[in-house]
Amino acid sequence: MSFLNSANEKEKCYDPRDSTLKLVDGEDEFDFLCEDFKSPRAQMSCGHVVTPSSLTNWCLRLLKEGDSKFVCGQPKCDKEWSYAEVRKMALLTPEEMEHFEKTMALNASKHFFDSKLCPGCNSSVVRKDVSNLSVCCSLCTRKKGQNYEFCWQCLREWKGTRPRSDRCDNDGCSNEALKALTNCEDIIFESVKGVSGCPSIRACPTCGSLVEHNRKKCKNVICPRCKTEFCFVCLNLTSECAGKTSQYFGACSTGVAPRQTSIPVWQQK
Repeated sequence: MSFLNSANEKEKCYDPRDSTLKLVDGEDEFDFLCEDFKSPRAQMSCGHVVTPSSLTNWCLRLLKEGDSKFVCGQPKCDKEWSYAEVRKMALLTPEEMEHFEKTMALNASKHFFDSKLCPGCNSSVVRKDVSNLSVCCSLCTRKKGQNYEFCWQCLREWKGTRPRSDRCDNDGCSNEALKALTNCEDIIFESVKGVSGCPSIRACPTCGSLVEHNRKKCKNVICPRCKTEFCFVCLNLTSECAGKTSQYFGACSTGVAPRQTSIPVWQQK
């Protein structure tokens, strides 16, 4: 079952008699597609106005983007909502609650650990050596009675010599993230003068997550995974780039960083 926009299949409505809700006359601030949900409007703890359907869709979007927490996201509002508040205000169905909780747990494990699902047993495996693509699954090893390793990159049973940091011997094994960095087109910033030859996709210098730039915005972006703000042009932190020149729309003092040839590894403390 696909949960994206599932709230619209049967619209959910607040009960006007529910005294625990703060019902208001304001516009639904999360109805991005102008669907004009029929439910009464209510205020979240941050003060912004939602309907249960629009809130469900917004939180589904956050989960799809890899988040494990729910943040308002309205301009100048980074208020984090508890899952209990989201569950109540979104009027989550039992099926939606199951999906939310499983996805939150999976996203959290990816956020805090370098983990992927083993292709042999579908259990979560944490990679200890980030320089080696060959990873051993202890659960499969016990079940099979022999060492079971899979490729961290193509997620198939390992073939070839080890250790390897580039690819295994399975057909088609390649680093799609590096291919994207190598083959993406250059962009011309509409709001930043004097910049040319900047790739349209960068790997976040902090966590390695791929970020694509909207050329209409300024040169600074916030990574959706680690929330670090960095300059898309020179790849320095915004505080280091704009902080030195006080220019958010001007050329960087260090120029345009070359195309990245490796993916940074998130060294979480």
